[in-house]
Amino acid sequence: MEFSIKRSSPEKQRAGCAVVGVFENRRLTRAAGQVNEASGGYLERLLKQGDMSGKAGSTLLLHEVPGVSSERVLLVGLGKESEFNDRVYRDAIKAAIRGLRDTGAKDAVMHLVHVPVKKRNLAWRAEQAALMALDCLYRFDRLKSRRDEVASGPQRLIFNYETPADKKVLEAALAKGRAIAGGMSLAKDLGNLPGNICTPSYLAEQATHLAEAHGMDLEVLEQEDMERLGMGSLLSVAKGSDQPPKFIILQYRGGNSEKPVVLVGKGITFDSGGISLKPAAEMDEMKYDMCGAASVLGTLQALAELALPLNVVGIIPTCENLPSGRANKPGDIVTSMSGQTIEVLNTDAEGRLILCDALTYAERFEPAAVVDIATLTGACVIALGHVATGLLANKQSLANELLAAGEESGDRCWQLPLWEEYQDQLKSNFADMANIGGRPGGTITASAFLSRFTKKYDWAHLDIAGTAWKSGKEKGGTGRPVPLLVHFLAERASKA
Repeated sequence: MEFSIKRSSPEKQRAGCAVVGVFENRRLTRAAGQVNEASGGYLERLLKQGDMSGKAGSTLLLHEVPGVSSERVLLVGLGKESEFNDRVYRDAIKAAIRGLRDTGAKDAVMHLVHVPVKKRNLAWRAEQAALMALDCLYRFDRLKSRRDEVASGPQRLIFNYETPADKKVLEAALAKGRAIAGGMSLAKDLGNLPGNICTPSYLAEQATHLAEAHGMDLEVLEQEDMERLGMGSLLSVAKGSDQPPKFIILQYRGGNSEKPVVLVGKGITFDSGGISLKPAAEMDEMKYDMCGAASVLGTLQALAELALPLNVVGIIPTCENLPSGRANKPGDIVTSMSGQTIEVLNTDAEGRLILCDALTYAERFEPAAVVDIATLTGACVIALGHVATGLLANKQSLANELLAAGEESGDRCWQLPLWEEYQDQLKSNFADMANIGGRPGGTITASAFLSRFTKKYDWAHLDIAGTAWKSGKEKGGTGRPVPLLVHFLAERASKA
């Protein structure tokens, strides 16, 4: 989908469709009011007749409205004006795109972007409009022999402006929304691919393509390299599979000489649980256990497209977790790159075993901050459902940055405590620590484990087990937390 910006009034803009909003109680938005006036009160008459209530998310498509240059007018319900907020706005954009998808309109003018939202400016509304539109149109059918016949929707969205200043705001905001949506699409594509295609080697190939396309520096460590570095914890997970592990380091150099922000993404391309085998039901969804890695690649792509003046390093430890005669066994003790020993009480708690070596490796970059992203614990889904990403950190100021970025992007996270008392649950009689701390506070104890490898820098952990993909009828990757990460890094870049 293309975006364009034009200076015109709603009734005079020629397009396949004009999209305007209607609140409950027949309250017209400004653009809808202009269309109504040009049509001699046509919209008001329809509303009085009960053709539309203005209920949030409802739509009504009108053809050949008198006095209006666009071929169609799509009315979108915005609900009660007093309750119109971020969520309702985003839902309205989605409803509009779904409504447009079922028409023959090749282009449409999106007037909803000018509807005021409390504490949100034009830039935010435009970015979200671009993001929601592209997200709505996303499809993953590349592996089907016959692709589903789904209406493609308009090829172009037009945004009107009134002043030169507004034009500049719209241009920047739409570019940002497009870049984020592109990063999300990459992350969704990688997550949706099956484990027999999206292997560790495949992830390394995608990182190579990304590096070549955007001039990034790339290094891929092989098993022998990891052995020389002493990554015994990561390699203990990989040894159960015939697929070779990869350790991907991708560097985006957008800043001058400042210390980089390091993103570490968990890349388990399929997680059977190992010897501690998962139940068969829904095990297919464990192809999504590399969504942390996918979000790092998607975020780096967005950063490059936006040319953010910031240095960022993406680190992706990637392998499979499968049962075999070589696989980790409960009770095994492994030695991490840091020299700390780990008793593996549950082989299905493997994400932390590969992340700990990656977090140790991150020290060499003398980072300004490190954020790891992982589908780490089912406990996070129980705690927060599928709405918020879990956040834990050893530095409150870093946690505050991520919380603020989540609120701004709509890709929210929620902070959990990381108190010293939780460390007691990781005690082992035979090693420096166990890799699990029991059922109580599972998300927190997993983070407490990782915190033992992050003493030398500011660090935050994002548990995306509940937000990286959807199950059921709408099964598929979500692309989260790419919006959160891009906003976090963009804010850092603005202060650099």
